[in-house]
Amino acid sequence: MSELYNVSSSPHVRSKDTTGRIMLYVIIALLPTSIFGIYNFGYKALVLILVTIASCVVSEWVYNKIVHKKNTLGDLSAVVTGLLLALNLPATLPWWQAVIGGAFAILVVKCLFGGLGQNFMNPALGARCFLLIAFAANMTNFTIDAYSGATPLAALRNGEAVNTMDMLIGKTAGTIGETCTVAILIGAIFLILMGVIDLRIPGTYIVTFVIFMIIFGGHGLDSNYIVAQLCGGGLMLGAFFMATDYVTSPITPNGQILFGVCLGVLTGLFRTFGANAEGVSFAIILSNLLVPMIEKITIPKAFGQVKEGKKHE
Repeated sequence: MSELYNVSSSPHVRSKDTTGRIMLYVIIALLPTSIFGIYNFGYKALVLILVTIASCVVSEWVYNKIVHKKNTLGDLSAVVTGLLLALNLPATLPWWQAVIGGAFAILVVKCLFGGLGQNFMNPALGARCFLLIAFAANMTNFTIDAYSGATPLAALRNGEAVNTMDMLIGKTAGTIGETCTVAILIGAIFLILMGVIDLRIPGTYIVTFVIFMIIFGGHGLDSNYIVAQLCGGGLMLGAFFMATDYVTSPITPNGQILFGVCLGVLTGLFRTFGANAEGVSFAIILSNLLVPMIEKITIPKAFGQVKEGKKHE
């Protein structure tokens, strides 16, 4: 009879998806854009991807050894961080700067704040912004082989015409993983089908951004301009693979919608009124910082809650 009152500790409902499995799904989803990036930019892209992943993995292993923590490499989060960081780098970046970026992502943004689940911003984007500040010239150099000059968004900002079809299939200058929108969407569809992400954050992000650009972009309903803005500057990569990060995005449904609105507005502000033609990385990081406040104002009210003044004596 006493067994009926034996209550175990939470959680009482467990998912079959472990952290390692979810990270594996993300790696698989990033394969199309990674493979295309290597095809598009050559062996330099492959070297940067391998070096950056290795830097993240080694940094996490060394940190765990130094502080005598359990080895966490099996959850594959360091691999995902390294891969995402590499996809946000130009193929021309010196390999040693990519190593510094990987170490910064793991040691400073992730481990020093408690490890996976405790970091306050996306480690890959935190490292990218750090590299943009530390090595601005190299991080904005997209001249390689067949591609030279400015990125499509920079050209668009200068009043030049851009080929949106080339942007869709990736025949443009840019970072390793941002150029081919088709490859990014293939990976995003895979994550949605696997139940890893849903459309609440990326959908709200994209819709808000489009509305903002229609109102403030100066081109009205020009479809060519809107498509170019959506396909350029890593917006699709950021919307589906970094804004949806479990740790640094809200868990409440309404909070996720508000988070997406913040992302769309900030990206639009940076692109329209700022000096940067892209702005996705900074928009996501700033929105990450707003997550605690967003969750506080969107958390559902407890059922049956009584106001202080109406309590029974």
